[in-house]
Amino acid sequence: MRHHRPALRPLAAALALIGLAQAAHAQAPAGTETGAEPGKLQTITVTAERRSENILDVPSSISTISPEMLDVLATSGQDIRVLSGRVPSLNIESSYGRAFPRFYIRGYGNTDFRLNASQPVSLVYDDVVQENPILKGFPVFDLDRVEVLRGPQGTLFGRNTPGGVVKFDSARPSRKFEGYGSLTLGTFSTVNAEGAINVPTSEGSALRVSLLSQNRDDWVENTNDAGPTQKMEGYSDNAVRLQWMVQPSRDFSALFNLHGRDFDGSARVFRANIIKPGTNDLVDDFDIKKVSTDGINRSELQNYGASARLRWDMGQGLTLHSITGWEQVHALSRGDIDGGYGAVFAPPSGPGTIPFSSETADGMPEHRQLSQEFRIESASSGPLAWQAGLYLFSEDYKIESFSYDSLTTGNPENGYERVRQKNTAYAVFGNLNYAVTPQFKLRGGLRYTRDKKDFAVEDYYSNVFGTVPTFAELQAAGPTTAAPSDSKLNWDLSGTYAVAKDVNLFARAATGYRGSSVQGAGAFNNQSIAGPENNTSFEAGVKAELFDRRARLSFGVFSYTVKDLQLTAVGGASNSNVLLNADKATGRGFELDLQAYLTEQLLATLGVGYNDTRIKDKALAVSVCGNGMNPPANNCTVTDPLNADGKALIDGNPLPQAPKTTVNFTLKYMQPVGSGDFYVLTDWTYRSKVNFFLYESKEFTGKSLTEGGLRAGYIWGDGKYELAAFGRNITNQVRVVGGIDFNNLTGFVNEPRTWGVNFRAMF
Repeated sequence: MRHHRPALRPLAAALALIGLAQAAHAQAPAGTETGAEPGKLQTITVTAERRSENILDVPSSISTISPEMLDVLATSGQDIRVLSGRVPSLNIESSYGRAFPRFYIRGYGNTDFRLNASQPVSLVYDDVVQENPILKGFPVFDLDRVEVLRGPQGTLFGRNTPGGVVKFDSARPSRKFEGYGSLTLGTFSTVNAEGAINVPTSEGSALRVSLLSQNRDDWVENTNDAGPTQKMEGYSDNAVRLQWMVQPSRDFSALFNLHGRDFDGSARVFRANIIKPGTNDLVDDFDIKKVSTDGINRSELQNYGASARLRWDMGQGLTLHSITGWEQVHALSRGDIDGGYGAVFAPPSGPGTIPFSSETADGMPEHRQLSQEFRIESASSGPLAWQAGLYLFSEDYKIESFSYDSLTTGNPENGYERVRQKNTAYAVFGNLNYAVTPQFKLRGGLRYTRDKKDFAVEDYYSNVFGTVPTFAELQAAGPTTAAPSDSKLNWDLSGTYAVAKDVNLFARAATGYRGSSVQGAGAFNNQSIAGPENNTSFEAGVKAELFDRRARLSFGVFSYTVKDLQLTAVGGASNSNVLLNADKATGRGFELDLQAYLTEQLLATLGVGYNDTRIKDKALAVSVCGNGMNPPANNCTVTDPLNADGKALIDGNPLPQAPKTTVNFTLKYMQPVGSGDFYVLTDWTYRSKVNFFLYESKEFTGKSLTEGGLRAGYIWGDGKYELAAFGRNITNQVRVVGGIDFNNLTGFVNEPRTWGVNFRAMF
């Protein structure tokens, strides 16, 4: 892969320079509160139930990430995973690097790495669901807010939301000429440029153009001189969003959105034998800036999309909404999966023991997603409010999987598979809000969904083991097509009770479901299908603004049960990828969100999530780590009981990538200095240990991870300019955050410590 040089794309550079040069009134810069008196918290408005509401009035567990904190996090050049742990019970990880993030809420998610994997946590970006996991990695920039909706969202947001929804809302066009530019320089020659310009185009319309350009040099060196990729972990990630708001009259408005992303960089860097046997410690000589592999490492994707959000005032207190979305993505990611070079039968090899080489790639050459929602809602001021709608979804894509011979010069292809999946769904839904008394309010909703998938293996060959099975032989060995079809009626019922001014009790019961999933037959396993899973959840808590809006508290407890939980058993001695259903899984815990001004100048926030998850299926057994030898032997220390076939019985295990405890904390101090304000902000996240796989072992249990940030800056010119220095992961804590278990003790790690400076200007 080429060595990345930080070169700004022309449009991004031009916009950044405009922002740095202009001067006029602007939105508040990073680290400040807007629309609030000094020392008091501003009101948080959310659209968690498709209406704008005070967060205190919504009877469910919701957390938000403000634009100010988003700016603090995004200026470092990190991708969407930087949001992990920023609110209670949210975890985000990836074995693809900056593509294909996997979201977990309350420990509930999906570790499947296949490109047709579905997830129980949905990402909704500007009111359009991003269904395919590759779409979920679209960069975070120029956002108005991020909302994390915990628990099933099966009525208003629909399919594949039994774990919750992460909701991104972009900053919308306004009828004011304004904008901003932000430029960051940092460690590893990082250059991060972001900007937006908002231009009124007529009395009833406005245009907003937002751009992001993130660039970093390769900083991991391949010590194997014969390796075809000598430098890794660089990237060039560029994105644009164009929005046009039109409101020719009070009765009609439209918001059109065009967006795109172009990414070229490294795939996830896998590192062979970095875990000390019998422990989950890194080996003594581990160096994060070095690796030794013989595979090719590269990753690229292009993502384009558009949406149209239309709104009509129908009179008689009725409003009609139409949301049309189109998404398309092309992607390819290739990496050295064994994480080393050579093999025991093809010396030299290392580092450590490499039973056999494994180099693979996955790509998506064709993809198209279409969605359409019609929703009508009441707009009257009486005690009764309602919504009803129709939702249509269609997705069609092809996936290509490749394997390569790393032991032969040129790393030639030695295996190929192409599959196609089509997914269609429709839903009808309704929701009622009723104020029984001014203090007691009830809400309820229903949604009926019909979901169908058509899956087929279209082409296949493999000579990985010296034989060449034909496509006909693969078909003869077992099914290569599937067409699961599911239907489900979901419901929710919730209520709030105002015990005092600005103090609400809430309770909610809800269901959600995820449709059937299919994994195709291949070199290492037969086709597998996991049937639909269903989640039933209960939660209750309190939300309050305290001490004359100097503090805000949200606390809730929850309990959920997922029946027929879909799981992905990956790895083992045969490197299989098998879908299966567990009888059920349970989750219990609580979340705490607290923001408080300790003084007029000192703001503290604290978030705590506790999630006790358990797989409950006494007969369920999965393959464990294997070393690829014949006969196979475990390459890790399995702590689960084994059945007669040597498989691990996983009853009672926590869900994978499900930390029991998450904590986030920030402290910001501001002090007037001269004609501006000096501030210091520190932010910290903690998550407890996690299992990488369904079975438990000493080596593949990720240690707890604590990452801290520090930012010091000066804001002047009536809030128009800001100059700041920052550090991310300032204690330089390095942990294994994921593993590959079928060959050796391969793992991948979190990002190291970085430093940088940022200049931001508003106009």
